[in-house]
Formats: sequence, C-alpha cells, structure tokens
Amino acid sequence: MAVRSLPPPVRVEVLGPLRLLVDGAPVDVSGPKRRAVLALLALAEGRVVTVDRLVDALWPSEVPESGRQALHNHVSRLRGHLGPAAARLETRHDGYLLALERDELDVAQARALLATARTTAQRDPAGALSLLQEAHGLWRGPVLADLSDVVPIATAVEEYAQLRREVTDALVDSAVAAGQAEEILGLAAASSAADPLREPAVLLLMRALAATGQAPESLRIGREYRRRLVEETGLDPSAALDALEREIVGGAAGSAPSRPEGPARPTTRLFGRESQVAALHRLLAAERLVTLVGPGGIGKTRVALEVALRSGTATVLLLAPVTDPAAIPHALAAAMNLKIDRGDVLSACVAVLGDRPGVLMIDNCEHLLDGVRDTVDVILSSCPGISLLTTSREPLGLAAEYVSRLAPLPLPRPDQDPSRAPSVALFLDRARRVRPGPPPTPVELCTVADIVGRLDGMPLAIELAAGRLSTLSLADLRGRLDRSLDLLGGGRPSADSRHRTLRATIEWSYQLLTEDERRLFRHLSVFPDGVDLDTAERLAAELGLDSDPGSALARLVDASMIDASFQGTTRYRMLETLRAFGMDRLAAAGEEKAAVERMARWAVELTSWIEATMTTEREPEADAVLRRELPNLRAAWRLVRSRGCLDEAAAMVIALFETVAYRDLIELRDWAEELAGDQGLAAHPRAGAVLATAGEAAYHRGDYRQADRLARAGLEKAGDSVGSWHCLMVLSVADLARGAYDDVVEHSLAATVLAGPHRESLGIAALATAYAGDPDAARGLNERGLAGAVSPTMLSWGAYVAGEIESLAGHSEPAERHYLRAIDLARTSGATFLVGVATVGLLSVRASTGRVHEALGGYRDVIEYFARNGNWTHLWVTLRNLADLLRRLGDDEPAALIDAAAGQAPDAPAADRSHGERPARAVAAAATPIPSRVALLELARQAIERNLTRS
Repeated sequence: MAVRSLPPPVRVEVLGPLRLLVDGAPVDVSGPKRRAVLALLALAEGRVVTVDRLVDALWPSEVPESGRQALHNHVSRLRGHLGPAAARLETRHDGYLLALERDELDVAQARALLATARTTAQRDPAGALSLLQEAHGLWRGPVLADLSDVVPIATAVEEYAQLRREVTDALVDSAVAAGQAEEILGLAAASSAADPLREPAVLLLMRALAATGQAPESLRIGREYRRRLVEETGLDPSAALDALEREIVGGAAGSAPSRPEGPARPTTRLFGRESQVAALHRLLAAERLVTLVGPGGIGKTRVALEVALRSGTATVLLLAPVTDPAAIPHALAAAMNLKIDRGDVLSACVAVLGDRPGVLMIDNCEHLLDGVRDTVDVILSSCPGISLLTTSREPLGLAAEYVSRLAPLPLPRPDQDPSRAPSVALFLDRARRVRPGPPPTPVELCTVADIVGRLDGMPLAIELAAGRLSTLSLADLRGRLDRSLDLLGGGRPSADSRHRTLRATIEWSYQLLTEDERRLFRHLSVFPDGVDLDTAERLAAELGLDSDPGSALARLVDASMIDASFQGTTRYRMLETLRAFGMDRLAAAGEEKAAVERMARWAVELTSWIEATMTTEREPEADAVLRRELPNLRAAWRLVRSRGCLDEAAAMVIALFETVAYRDLIELRDWAEELAGDQGLAAHPRAGAVLATAGEAAYHRGDYRQADRLARAGLEKAGDSVGSWHCLMVLSVADLARGAYDDVVEHSLAATVLAGPHRESLGIAALATAYAGDPDAARGLNERGLAGAVSPTMLSWGAYVAGEIESLAGHSEPAERHYLRAIDLARTSGATFLVGVATVGLLSVRASTGRVHEALGGYRDVIEYFARNGNWTHLWVTLRNLADLLRRLGDDEPAALIDAAAGQAPDAPAADRSHGERPARAVAAAATPIPSRVALLELARQAIERNLTRS
C-alpha cells in the first residue's frame, strides 16, 4: 500500500460496523449503497477500484440505466463526508482510489502488527504479546454485517475472519510463551468453541490450560476433540495432538510428598518416573489390586518401591530369591517381621494384617504366578483395608486386577537439552559415580543421547552401559553397542543374578515361555517396527505352531516380550534390546536364513498388494499401510540387497512405481535408482520396468534428461507390457518438461494402449495438447481419461489437468474449482506430489484474479515443499509463476533474477506459452550475475515476505 503524507488524517475502520473518522471525528455515512462504496474503496487498500467493478458489486443482478450516474453521485457525496480530506478520494481514468496510510485502515494495521509480532515472538514474547493484544483489540464487533449482501465485501469478511483467527492463535501462543496464560484462557476457550474441529485452536487451549496448572482439564479437551473429530468427519487428529498430550502428561506431576519411614530407602535417585508414581498412588486409592507390568530391566521394582516409600504404611515382599510357591507365606511372614513356629503361616499373616489400612507390595511375581494368585486372593478377601501393588513381567490374571504397563524412560526430543531427558540424566548420574569429572560437553551429551536411544531408554541397560565407562570412553561404548547384550554385563554388583547382565535379564523371561512362544518371538524379531495382527497370525501359522497362534501372541504380550499398541490398528512391537536378543536366538537356532527369506517374501507380497490396491477406490488404505510398514520395508530392502536377491528387489521397486510417481517418499526413489545401477540388472527379465521406475525417480529429483535416458534404455529391455508402459510414461513427462508436445502425445497414447484409459496417460496427452494451444482437443482427451478413472489419485490427476486446461483458456473460476478438487482428492489418497503441483496452479489463478495475499502465502509454502524434496523441475515452474506475480506488483528486480536463473538452469522445463515474454526478460537480466540456488530461494522468500507486508 502506498504511504502518503495527506493531512488532515482520515481513518476507515472495517473490523466491525463501517466507521469513518476525519481528523479524529466520526462522520456518519448514511445509505447502504454509499456505505458499500466506501467499504469497497477502503478494502482495496490503496488500489484503484474500477467503475465496472463498483457497479457490478452494487447491482449484481442488473445494472439500472442510471447506475453509473448513481455511483458518481455516491462518490461526490463521499467527498462531502470527507470534507477537508476530500482529495483523498481520487478519480482515475477507469475508477476511483481512496488514499489511506497503513495506520489509517484498521485491517492493514492488524496485518502489520501480526507480521511484526511473528518476527519478534522468539526473542521478545512479552513484546509480541503486547502487539497482538493491540491487533486483537481492533475488532469491534461483527465485520460489515449490514453490507454482507455485497459479494466482494462478503468475500473480504471471510478473509478477515481468517485473519482474526490467525491473530487470536498468535495471541494465545504468545501469552503462554510469556507466562501470562491465565489472562487469555477465556479467549482461548471462546476461539475453540467457535470452531470445535479447528485443531490449532484446540491445541492452543490445551496449552493454555496446562500452563495454568489444569493438566487434567487440558487432556479432557484433547480427548473430547479426538472423539468429536472421528464422529463428525471420520478423520484422525494430526500427530501434534499426540505429542502435546505426551508433553502435558510428562509435566503433569506435582511435587513429591514427604517420605515417612517405611521400606528401606533405595540408595540411588529415581529419574523420570514422577508421573507414574503419582498415577499408581491414585490407582491404589481406587483399586484393591494393581499390577505393574513390563519387561525385565524397565524399572518396575524401583518404581514400586518409591510408591511404597511414599504410602506411609507399606510392607514389601521380594520374591526374586523364592523358587518354591509353598515358600511364599513364609517369605511374607519374614517381610512382616513375624516369627511363626506352628500353624498356617498365611492365616497368621492375614490375622496380623486384619482390616488395618496399608499397602502390600509383592515384587517379581512372574515365576510363581499360581502361588502368588492364591496368596493374593486370600489377602483380598480377608483384609479389606489392604491394597496390593505387585510387579511382574506378566499379569496375575485375577478378576480384581488393574494392569498398569511401565514404559521405558523418555528419550531426548530433538528440540530439548539432552541433559533434561530422564534417560540421559540417569546415564549421567551413574557415569559420575564410576568416572568423576567435569560436566559433559555438548558433543558428549549428543553421544549419550544416541547411546540411551539405542538402549530404548531401558533403565537397567542404561545403568549397565554407564558402568562400562570405568574401562571404555564414550565413543568406544557407542561403537560397541551392537554387542550390547554381552557388553552390558559384569559392571553392576547385584544380589539378583537376573540383573547382572542385560542378556541374563531377558533370558529369564525367555525361559518362562513355551517352545512355540519362543519360536514365534524369534521370528517376529526380524521386523524392526513390529507387525499388525494379520501378519503376526500368518507368521505363526507358517511356522506350524502346535498351539493356537492367537494364544501364543497374547502370551508374548502378557510376558512383556512384545508390546501391543492399539492406536489406529493393532500393532505388536519389540524393544530394540529384546529384538537383538531375538535375532541372536534366531541365529543360534539355525533359523536366520528361513526368517530372512520369509521377510523378503512378506515384503514382495505387501508391495504387490499395495500396487494393486492403489489403482482402486481403496487407495487411501494402501497408502496408510505403505507409510505404516515403511520401516519394515526398509529393513527388507537392505536384507535383499545385502544378499543379492535381485528378483525380490526388482519386484519391490516395480510394485512401488505408483508410490515413486505420486508420493514424496524420497528413500523409495533412491531404492529405484540404486537398483538401476546394479550391474547384475542388465540381464534381468524385468530390467525395463526397474529402469522406468528409476527414471520416474530421476524426474522427481529434477533431472528430466536422466529420466529420458533411463526410460529409453528401459524401453529397449522391456520384456512385458508393464515395463513398456512405465517407460512410455516416463518418456511422456520428460518430453513435457522439455516442451516436445508432439512426442508427449505420441508416447502417452502408446502407453494408453498398454495400460488402458483409466491411467494418467490420456491426461498427460491432454496437458501437452493444451500447452500446444488446443484446449478443446485437450478437454476431449482428459474427459476420456476421467471416464475410466477409479482411484482417488487418478481422479485427482484428471481434476488437475482440467484445471490447467481452463487456466490456460483464461477461465479462472472453473480452473480454481478443478484445482481445489484435485487437492482434496490427492490429500485423501496421500498423493503429496499432486497436492504440490495442483496448489501451484491454484495460486497462479488466485494471483491472476487479484488475491495477492493468498497467492504469496501459498507460494511460500509450495516453494519450501519442492525445495525440501529436491524437485527443481517443478520448483522452477513455481518460481517462474512467482516472478510473474512479483512483476505485476512492481517488484521487478527479483522477478528478473528468477527468470534469468530459470533460463540458464539445465533442469528447468521449457517455458510454456503463457510466458512468452520471459526469454526477453531473461536475456535482459543475463548481464546480472546469477545467484546460487540457495541464494535464489532466499531471494524469493524475502520478496514474498516483503510483498506480504505491503499487501
């Protein structure tokens, strides 16, 4: 907006009822038409509003013959209202301009305050909060409510509603950061209530509540949002909600109560278990029997002892040294300091316990489950004042039992000081005891963070590892963690032989399993990210277990050898230390080769299912499975590559062609290019399809010339229609990038013959035809493709092509509609690449129709997206479109540099017909040194931010 010195001051306020002030005094502007003219001129923010646009807005159905004269009369009267500031309302050759400075229009003032607050929030949260409070106060009520029947004004009202949401969100965020969350609780609650399905508002309300000490209410809000979102939309919340809930839970515990005399006090400090201890106290107040369950070495005994210490009246029964179930009553008597010479020992213990309140802790129950069950049953029925806290590697199986599973210690988050993570703090505490010295350096802290991460945050493993620092350096210790089961032993004196080495700890649990359960455990260990229920049961069936597969799986969960997760789909995972033990046992049993072959077969079958399902309406399901199983597919890929299994590797890569084409899972593209470089591929019968997939990967890397070379080489080797079709597909998009439109059509139509009309080939031909200047023929080709499309991605592709055709034809409204449909469908299917390219088209249309602020913000996001994925072919297209917009805004210098850089870039696609002036501009800018790509991206970002502030 131009800044002028035009006294006397004028102010127009639109963030509420329309209000005009001249020299500080309010001026009444009567009549809806005149008020609408004033609003339209103000909303233009210093730009000319044409007479035609004003007339169309005032009389949208039919302009009366006197319409233009009536408009001139309204303008004349507005100048009268402006009085001494009448010169502010300027007549131009085709319309009118109301000259206002930024602080003379409340909405421009709000935008500027928001932009300034965002840039200062990190270094000065209190200052940002003050700016945002001022911005939020600019809203005085419903925005232009009496003028909402005027279409351009109604559109602006929606835009300002979004601006208010942004200001409110930033205000709440800044208040929490500045330690003033109490002041904005009401605002945060109102913002969330206004749109209960808007996740950012919900998350901010949760943060504000947690910051004011209302963690339970904060978590309730999160649960209610999750439930409402699923019920009303069928969608799951983003990962941000899970992360925030974990953060709130981790910081929800208050200070520890004083510890009265009771069980023997542990000699070491407890790290990172405050919330679990508090939760167990709450459980014991409501439940008679609570069992703390988890794998060996996770710290069950230490946590339970802390609970017993804080309970005041607790008896601790340690069963680790007890091997005979009949000895349990005698061990209980000893724990109670009872000397019983004759009679029923258990009855005597029960008589002493009576109905007095207290806690009985029974530790290490897993090897005496039957005897413990009998003892606990008697105590529950005979001692109503006693609550029992037991620890075990599996539940007792009693009806009254409440099972609480103990997780590993939290690992350091990427944005966290590692020393503040409980797992790192435990390591440092134990390390100081064996090697006193100065505090660790930042580099050493990173090494410790890596060590505890590789040990799964398991307290026993961490303590044993820290103990090894008496003879090893930190770097030596980290370098030997692949032998952690044997390395982490002998360094910790313990009366309990099970805890002297990590291997012994796991071996204890392993030996309590049946042979079928051990075998299933061993073969599950090859999956680094666990398996779903179907895979686990199928694996159990393939192993030919004598017992029921479901029962064996359940027993492994109960015994804490695997963990069951029920978020989304049921998933069974192992801690890495347990998985390493399982892999060792697999090799010792001579089963490693069979397990590897079985996993490779699983990967081939899964990718084949994904390939087939992605061509159907169930594509979103296949996308979810692919993303969920990616860690296991990664492990399978490394296995088949390390063993030279070319057939399996080729099958996986070819099946992932659709994924490589439409999903920005970059490592899958790397697999394709890696396999294409394998010397053994030359004679393989499926070499053509592999080279095509690698060509598609090269195209998305921005190297369409390499894509062309790989596809042509693949076409020569293709031995089936799939290989030929894939090669022709890659050739067609490479041709499109270099502007060879006749070749595009030829290759695309040939691919259609092989693959059928339901694929994207007709759409690619339609794009080339439209770019060549024949929109009618392009529509015909695209409609043929859309008629056969089934999967959401193919429907999205057809919508995107339709948007491109209409955009080239100058039909902005239908183009925008098609682009939006393409984006929605692509998001549904997980086709992130299509979201990107359709968004570029959408932004181009919005820029051409004057929606500059939306377009600039969108370009900022899309440029980051393509830069993150390294796709410079489409990044150049985006930058060229941005250059067009910058030039229209008068920002010529960065526009010229972008065009010049694109003109010299070998991976930039040919400029299309709609940008015919570019070559001349690029030549004109050629004398200027071309910046590096990093510098060019920074130049584009700065230009966007500069023009966003202006707009």
